[in-house]
Formats: sequence, structure tokens, C-alpha cells
Amino acid sequence: MSLLQRTIKLALATCLAAWLADFLGLAYSTSAGIIAILSVSDTRRSTLKLARSRFLSTVLALTIGSLAFHFLGFNLWGLGIYIAIYVPLAYRWGWEIGITPSTVLVTHLLLERSTSWALLGNELALFLIGTGFALLANLYMPSRQREIDTYHEQVEIQLKKILLRFEYFLTEGDGSNDAALIKELDSMLQQALQLVYLDRSNHLFHQTNYHIHYFEMRQAQNRILRDMASNINTCHLAASESLILAQLFSQTAKQLSQENPACDLLNEIESYLALFRERPLPKTRQEFETRAMLLQLLRNLETFIQIKVEFYRNYKED
Repeated sequence: MSLLQRTIKLALATCLAAWLADFLGLAYSTSAGIIAILSVSDTRRSTLKLARSRFLSTVLALTIGSLAFHFLGFNLWGLGIYIAIYVPLAYRWGWEIGITPSTVLVTHLLLERSTSWALLGNELALFLIGTGFALLANLYMPSRQREIDTYHEQVEIQLKKILLRFEYFLTEGDGSNDAALIKELDSMLQQALQLVYLDRSNHLFHQTNYHIHYFEMRQAQNRILRDMASNINTCHLAASESLILAQLFSQTAKQLSQENPACDLLNEIESYLALFRERPLPKTRQEFETRAMLLQLLRNLETFIQIKVEFYRNYKED
């Protein structure tokens, strides 16, 4: 939510709450506006959670405040005892978010020197009006779908760059992988997940974990790419083996789309693994290490694709 949108929502909720309280003839009508401005949150779900906690906190505060003033009188001693009892209980039950607005309402009892049912009803009405307008203001939440879709595209483009970088290194043998692109992708995925968690909190009824699991799936793949980048830096494959791996990286880059199941790639990798198993055993230490590194890279690539395949199976409908 932009600063302008949040400002407009706060202004409307505050002014309308105070106006309605005044229109209904409630005492201390501006307090309804203050409660509204305190109750508007960043998401619909958090606003509902705050409203529940503040309501329970308000009922507790008015109950303890009424008893304190009844037995100790309408003075600072009564207010002090109220705070001494109410605050620890509010924290214990997780209602501390309502301490400030609830205490403002209790001070009205002190100023009026009364705990009549009419005054208590006035304070509850102030709370309900303020919270009600905060909930109404948060009915409007701008859609973040376009931003989420943009992250989908950016992540796939970044993954393609990484895989094509691997292909270039294997075919040209020029340069090294310092994981700069992988670090950029890490940061991009963290930002994307923050956005989808925020967007999910604005959907009270229709919810899906698709976007969350999608970006978590890409995070798992990126961890594998980090290991592969380190291995590629240290391996020295024969020209034919390098070309095979380079071709697989290129094909994987072309099938990164979230709509593509990529099952064919798994079959192709398995055929290459079977081919390498039939080759003569290595005769030197160097050949053994090279063969082991080659198999490790192929296994890593297989796992990279398998993660995508499993995700596709789970969310084919989405």
C-alpha cells in the first residue's frame, strides 16, 4: 500500500468515526477517531486480529477500572491500581495492543466520576465505531498480483541467465562462476516471498499457497545452482562431456517456465547417466575425479529438475 493510499484511509476512517460518534450524541466522540487510526493495519487479517484483541482488552480494562474506582474512589490511587492490575493481565493474555486506547476510555470514567451503565455503554460504542470504520477502510486493499507476476518473470529470466552462464563456461572454458547472479537471485526471491506473504494476509477467505510454494521451489533450485557453480569451477571435463552438460543446461534454460513440467529433461538425463555407466572404468586418479564430478553435476541437475516436476504435479491446476 502506498503512503498516499494509507493516508487517505486513515483520514477517512478517523473523521467518519468521530463524525458518527458525535452524530449519535456520544461523549468524547473524537476518541472513536483515535481508536480508528490506531486500528487500521497493513492487511485485512492483521486488522481483524487487532480488533479482536482490542475488544477483549477494552472489556477487561472497563471492568477493572470500574471496580477500582468503585472501591478506591475517582482519584489517582484508583487509576494507579487499575493500571497495576490491568497491564500485567493484558500482557499475560496477549491483549497488550489495546492498553493505550483502553486506558483512554477508562480515563473518561475518571473524568465523569461515574461507572454507570450508560457511560460504560458510551465507551464500548466509541470502541465499536472506531474499530468498525478501521475494518471498513481495510476492505480496500490494492491487488499485488501484477507485482507478483513480475517477480515470476524476473526469477525465470535470472535462472536462465545462470544456466546459460554455466553453458558458456563449459563450452568456452573462459572465466569462473563467482555466484554473483545466484546472490542476486537469492535477494530477488526473498523480496518476492515478502510480497506474497503480505498479499496472502489480505485474502480472508480465498487463499492459495501457490505463489509461496513457487518461490520456495525456486529457492531450493537456487541452492543447487550454488553447489553446481562451485563444482564447475574446479572440474576439468573432456570436450565431449563438457558439450553434453552444456547442452543439458541450455535445454533446461529453455524449459524454465512455470507452465512447463520439464519431464522430458529427466528422461534425457537418465539416458546420459546410463550411457556413462557403460563406459570403461577410469584408469587414473584424474579420470576418476573427473568422472565423479561429471556424475555429481548430472545428479545435481536431475535434482534441480525433479524439484520443478514435483511442484508442477502438485499445482498443475493452478
